[in-house]
Amino acid sequence: MKIFFPVLFLMLVLPLYSQSRAIEIFQIGRDLEGRGLIQEAESHYNEVVRICRDEISRNLATRDTYTALTWALQRQGNFGEVISWGAQGLRLFANEYRIVQTMGEAYFYLNDFDNSLRFMQRYVNSVPTGDRVSVAYFFKGEIYRLERKFYLAEMAYSTAIRLQPAIALWWFRMGQVRESFGEGLLAAEAYGQALRLNPNYQLAADGLARVRSQ
Repeated sequence: MKIFFPVLFLMLVLPLYSQSRAIEIFQIGRDLEGRGLIQEAESHYNEVVRICRDEISRNLATRDTYTALTWALQRQGNFGEVISWGAQGLRLFANEYRIVQTMGEAYFYLNDFDNSLRFMQRYVNSVPTGDRVSVAYFFKGEIYRLERKFYLAEMAYSTAIRLQPAIALWWFRMGQVRESFGEGLLAAEAYGQALRLNPNYQLAADGLARVRSQ
């Protein structure tokens, strides 16, 4: 009689490990960073990078490998490496849109706004309900604001806020661009919402006072 226990065991156990170890360690690092434990977070990011590079060197890399690697490098501010490893990952996993969005952010921090917009737009077109769509629209708004395309910035920030309305910075940015094209009442509304979310937001308080005085 044949025994199928090993196969059945694998079928039951493998789903429990569907998320890679590198992703799990990265998420712990992000939680530590969010609690202000920067050195501990950095240690976790270093471990993610080590694990992922080891997997790549041994031809064991998966889409999670490149995703976790680019995420960790991004948190460490190694934006050039994000671009390099991200491009390598996309050659293997062209539809790994987590990498696409991360590369969009990296290009932004490298002041390559054309490529940042291209990758952010690719992300929102491909994954319109993705976890980072609101962030992608915020970065689009940032680029348009820096390029003084204030109406386009306002539209991008509006979309970001509609998807994720509880971030004070995003409302503050909305207030800035509305103020820039003379919409004082709408700017006051945005600054006011930023202050409701963060009563200690001095820049928002200054903006609200400024538009009210005009």
